[in-house]
Amino acid sequence: MVHPKAPPSGRYDVDKIRADFPILSMEVHGKPLVFLDNAASTQKPRAVIDAVERYYRAENANIHRGVYYLSEVATKKYEDARQTVQQFLNAASTREIIFTSGTTDSINLVAAAYGRKFIKEGDEIIISTMEHHSNIVPWQMLCQETGAKLKVVPIDDNGDIIFEAYEALFSPRTRLVAMVYISNSLGTVNPVKAVIDTAHQHGVPVLLDAAQAVAHQPVDVQALDCDFLAFSGHKIFGPTGVGVLYGREKILETMNPYRGGGDMIRSVTFEKTTYNELPHRFEAGTPNMAGVIGLAEALKYVNSIGLGRISAYEEEVLAYGTEALRSIKELRLIGTAKRKAGAISFVIDGLHPHDIGTWVDRAGVAIRAGHHCTQPVMDRYHIPSTSRASIALYNKKEDFDVLVESLKNIIEVFR
Repeated sequence: MVHPKAPPSGRYDVDKIRADFPILSMEVHGKPLVFLDNAASTQKPRAVIDAVERYYRAENANIHRGVYYLSEVATKKYEDARQTVQQFLNAASTREIIFTSGTTDSINLVAAAYGRKFIKEGDEIIISTMEHHSNIVPWQMLCQETGAKLKVVPIDDNGDIIFEAYEALFSPRTRLVAMVYISNSLGTVNPVKAVIDTAHQHGVPVLLDAAQAVAHQPVDVQALDCDFLAFSGHKIFGPTGVGVLYGREKILETMNPYRGGGDMIRSVTFEKTTYNELPHRFEAGTPNMAGVIGLAEALKYVNSIGLGRISAYEEEVLAYGTEALRSIKELRLIGTAKRKAGAISFVIDGLHPHDIGTWVDRAGVAIRAGHHCTQPVMDRYHIPSTSRASIALYNKKEDFDVLVESLKNIIEVFR
């Protein structure tokens, strides 16, 4: 397997990569599809599609419980996938890799299994203004349940966190920091290593929402020294309905199970239940076997290209797209942080983002319009919503040419 941190080598052949994604050859309204909504969900390469189809066609069986051939095959594929994720994140052990239904489920798992045990009345949790709702609402619910308090790191006009304000939020009652790695609505790449180091100086663990990060740059949990990290399969060319929670083993060992049911137990009587070892104690019930196997194929696919190469290529595309959009004088960018990846959000005065999204769709362009599950970000900029173009490893500079031409057309028509 190609290591995700391998240095760039060879020419980045985007046309060859695009050929691996069947959906990118289709037309929309008679125009070639230009898919720029990757922050919401990425398209799937043929290798992933084939792996999921093969599972249902020739490998379908429940895992961990059968002594027959199909169950043994499915179990091996499932546990091999766990090893693939461990290597992808450079986790210390497969015991630190928990399969979930996605980033949201992973964060809720930590809020329930860690938060309910260790966070009490008067304790404090630090998040940032730019969090996705899935990294806000679970902590609000925990605070309502326990009497803990939520503290929020502000962001400046560019969309960078105000680091001095972050440092000032710590107190003897701070119990957890939960922060996004890359903002889905602003594209901001947060200084997560400094965030983690600062928290650890106060003895506070850190959860990273890496849903937007894993497809754009190498993520090494040991180098980051994070305590928890969450991501979703569908954001990195894998199936929907599957995700990962990485947790530091010594912390996971202290946590109570999130859900009860099959496979997370050692023994059950009416008097007492004893729980399974890591990571199985957090994977109650029949899991998404096909999704996990498909996720492993997606990570192998990304590794075959190299995240270092992907990151360098996407930087060029993002810079080109940013300047192309800036050429439209009626357009205003929302989020101009020093370090960005993946996404460009914008508004055009007098035009609703939904109208913009509908208009460019007629040109075959798929972008996002709305608050992107980050309503506090919209409040920070005093806007209800934005249009967002977000890229992936298969996007080309020409995609932004098509988008810009369509935006110029709608401005001309409506002005």
